Order: sequence, then C-alpha cells, then structure tokens
Amino acid sequence: MANDGDVSEKRPEGKCCGIIQEATTKSMERRSKRKESAQPWIVLKITIGITLGIISYASYVYIGRFCVPMLKRNSGILGGRRFGIPFLVIFCILLVMMLWAYAVIVFTSPGKAGDYVEPSPEPPPRPVPQWWDSTSDIGAGQYEYTGSNTVGGAQSNGNTTLESHAVPSDKPSEQRDDNAGDADALPPVQAAHARSEMNGDGNGAQQPSGDTSGLPMGLTRRPPMTPVLHPDHRYCFKDGFIKPPRAHHCRACGTCVLKYDHHCPWIGQCVGARNHKFFVNFLQWAAIFCMWTFATLVPGAVQEGRDSDLDAQYIVIIALSALFIFFTVALLVTHVRLILLNMITVESLSKERMTEREKAVLARQFSWYQFGAKRKLKKQWDREWGEPYTDGNLWWLGSYRENWESVMGHSKWEWFLPIGRSDTDGLNWLPNPRFDSEGRPRPRSQWPAALR
Repeated sequence: MANDGDVSEKRPEGKCCGIIQEATTKSMERRSKRKESAQPWIVLKITIGITLGIISYASYVYIGRFCVPMLKRNSGILGGRRFGIPFLVIFCILLVMMLWAYAVIVFTSPGKAGDYVEPSPEPPPRPVPQWWDSTSDIGAGQYEYTGSNTVGGAQSNGNTTLESHAVPSDKPSEQRDDNAGDADALPPVQAAHARSEMNGDGNGAQQPSGDTSGLPMGLTRRPPMTPVLHPDHRYCFKDGFIKPPRAHHCRACGTCVLKYDHHCPWIGQCVGARNHKFFVNFLQWAAIFCMWTFATLVPGAVQEGRDSDLDAQYIVIIALSALFIFFTVALLVTHVRLILLNMITVESLSKERMTEREKAVLARQFSWYQFGAKRKLKKQWDREWGEPYTDGNLWWLGSYRENWESVMGHSKWEWFLPIGRSDTDGLNWLPNPRFDSEGRPRPRSQWPAALR
C-alpha cells in the first residue's frame, strides 16, 4: 500500500513536469516562427512616431521655454533679444534641415532584391558537412592561420579555437542568412569547397598560395577561398532566388535588401543601396542639431539656476541631447569610415574578426614587447595578399575618394544635403580585380601587372 501511495504521489508531479515541458516547447516554436516572419507594419513604423515626438518636445522646450522668454526679456534668462533671436533662427534652420533629411530617409526605400530578381530553383547541395559549412557574409571572410594542431584528425587553426555551428535544417548554411553571420575557415571545409568547385565546373580550380617560404606554418596568412560571388553562395532559401552581390536578407523586414547595411528601427526600415547616402545626411544634421541644443541650453540652465528656480524641462532636453550626440556622432563616424572603405556593416564585422584573430596569433607567437617583429610579419603578409581593408577588400575601388563619391555623389552639395542619389543601382557592383571572377582572393603574384 505504501508503494502504491508513493506512486500515486509521484504521478501528478511527473504530469506537471510534462505539461511545463510541452508548454515551453510550444512557446519556443511560436517564438521561432515569429522570428522567421516579418514584423508587422505598425511595429516597424512606431519608432518614427516616437522620434517625431522627441523632436517636437525638444522644439517646444527650446523655443517656448528658452527662446521666447529671452525675446520677452524676462529676468533670470541668459540674455535678451540679442541672444534670443540668433538662437531661435539657428535652431529653426537646423530643425528644418534635420526634418528634411529624416523625411527623405524614411520615404526612400533601400531597394528590395525581390523587385528585380526572378525566382529560381534551389541549387544542388554541396558536398560539405553542414555544420562545417561557411555562412553567407558577402565579400568577406576570416583569415585562416594553419598550424600543427589537429582536432579529430583534421588540421585546425594553430592558435584559434575550432568552431562548429550546428544547423538543424536540410538547407545549406544560407538558411542562416539573418542580418549577420560567422565564417568558418577550417582547412577541411576549404578543401571540400575546392573539390566541389572542381567537380562542379570542371575547371579544377586550385587554391592560390602566396610566397610563404621561410615562415612557420602557424604564421602563414591564408585567406579563405570561398567563391562568394558564385550563384550557389548567393541563393536565399527564404525568398527563393539568387541574391545580387552584397544583398542580404533582413529578418525584420522579411525580404532581401540591396547592399544591406543594417536595419534601423529609428527610420522603420533598412539602410541599403538606395538610402545609405540619406542616412549619413540625417546623421550629420541630427548631430549638429543636438550639439547646438546642448551647447546653448547648458549655459542658459546655469544662468537661470543662479537667479531663479531652474526649469526641470531644461535638464530633460539637455540629457536627451547629450545622449543623442553620442549616438549620432558614433554612428556618423562609423558610416563615414565604412563608405571610405566601400564596405557595409556585415563586411566590416567580418574584417574585424579577421583582424582580431590576426592579433591573437601574433600575441601568441611573439612577446608583448616585440613590436618590430609583429610589424615586420604583418608587412610581409600584406606584401603577399594585400592590406585587408584596401587591396584585400573585394569592393575596393582604388581610392578613398572614389569609394566616397560612389555613395555620396560627386557634388559637394550632395555630401551634406539630402538630394541626388548614389551612382550604383544596387544590383551591379565592380569587384576588385585582385580577386578572381568568383570572389576568391589571389596572391599578389597573380594580380594584374599594373596593380602589383
């Protein structure tokens, strides 16, 4: 009887655990489905209303509670009309310019690949283990440092951690094309890709190699030879077509975006080929607007605090303007750098991972004070393969000026005003001639003679 009692007491607990586990599983499935589907229109656009609300409140405080009292020559204010009039005029000019740029970026589509690309059948599966396969970073990959260590019988990075990504899907790694990805640079994967290319096109393409004589294997830079421009590597299994180069699938918008940089909730859509320029214009004017608001309100608040009770709304706007100064200036500096390099955020993140891995390898091979040896080895790598952000960049156009004008336009007015458009249509891109026709980097010895 005691045993029966024990069993009866345990059953409810087991049943309860089963119900909890089932509910958890269903919740995870629903969450996964929501991630796979595009966000509702109202969710995408609600932040536009929030942004306009913040701008309206800041304008009310600055004009109604800061400038108007100066025009009325109230006591305890920073100054009279000689301050109030220029402050008001400059603020209104900056406000109009910022709102103009914001309207343009909100109403300009980044360019959707589905509007220009026809559906196509899925490519045949590649003979590469799925959990070893590389993802779809367009135009970039990680450097591979070969060493003597082995993992499971396969040669691994001599000084880095072997990474594997399990993908519970019957699709290749492109199924993980959600806003960003990692690129594995494992020798078995590269060899499998090479065999795949040899069997697929019959050309027997071999991985090029630079002059690595005299270097230990662990100190050899070998860029991955993934053919990133090959149609099989640009197929989107979510939209069912071959993406144009540099296009990427945005999970929030539920579509592939031309030259996808990132999804910006503040504008309710992505930043891509058609509106990247206007995004930079908006950041320029927003940064100047916030700086002016902060720089003029702070002395006004100090003066008012000395002579009378400080208006608490001054503090709110000062705090908001300081926050958005940091936010907009950081974004502006980042995107100016990306444009000068002719890169997008996805490509830049991959290059940064390559740089960090390179630093880690040098740190393990040399002591901290051996700066000369590290610099000498990096220069040798650059002589073999080119500098990673310029010669080793698939989309490098030859100079910072050309890169800048390809996005911001040739007229200096276009650099600061939300007018004009970029040279590119977002579909066709001129690759770096230092790479082969499928986007694989070549050593300097194989570059065109004029570029060596």
